Amino acid sequence: MTEKNRENYNKNYIAYVNSFDPPTHHFKNCLRAFGVGGFICCIGQFFRVVLEAFGLSGDELAGTVSVLLIFLGTLLTGLGVYDRIGRNAGAGSIVPITGFANSVCSPAIEFKTEGLIYGLAAKMFVVAGPIIVYGVLSGTIVGIIYWLLG
Repeated sequence: MTEKNRENYNKNYIAYVNSFDPPTHHFKNCLRAFGVGGFICCIGQFFRVVLEAFGLSGDELAGTVSVLLIFLGTLLTGLGVYDRIGRNAGAGSIVPITGFANSVCSPAIEFKTEGLIYGLAAKMFVVAGPIIVYGVLSGTIVGIIYWLLG
C-alpha cells in the first residue's frame, strides 16, 4: 500500500467512524452543566440560610449543610433520580459534593447482590476511593509543610 492510498484509507475510515458518532453540542452541554451545578449550590445556600435562622454558625453550619447535601445526593441516587440528572447535566452534577455522594452510593447499590463484604463494602469506594486516598495524602503533606514553616 502506497503512502497516498494509506492516507485515503485513513480519511475514509475516520469519516466512517464519525458517521456513527452523534454531533456534540458543547455550548449547550456547558450551559446545562453550569445551570444544574449552580442550582445544586443554590440548594446548599438555601440550607445555609435556613440553618442560620435556627442559630447555627461557623463550622457547625458548614458541616450540617455538607451533611444535608450528601444525604440529598445519596437519597436521589437511591431513588434513581440522580442518574437521570447526571445524564442531562454532565459535569454540573458531578462537581458539587452531591456528585461525591453519588459516586460512593451508586456502586454500593449496583453490587449489593454480591453480599455485604464482597459487594457492598468492597465496591463502595471503587470510584471515590482514589479521591479519598489522594485527598488525605495531599492534605497531610500540605499540613506537614505548613507545620514545618510555622
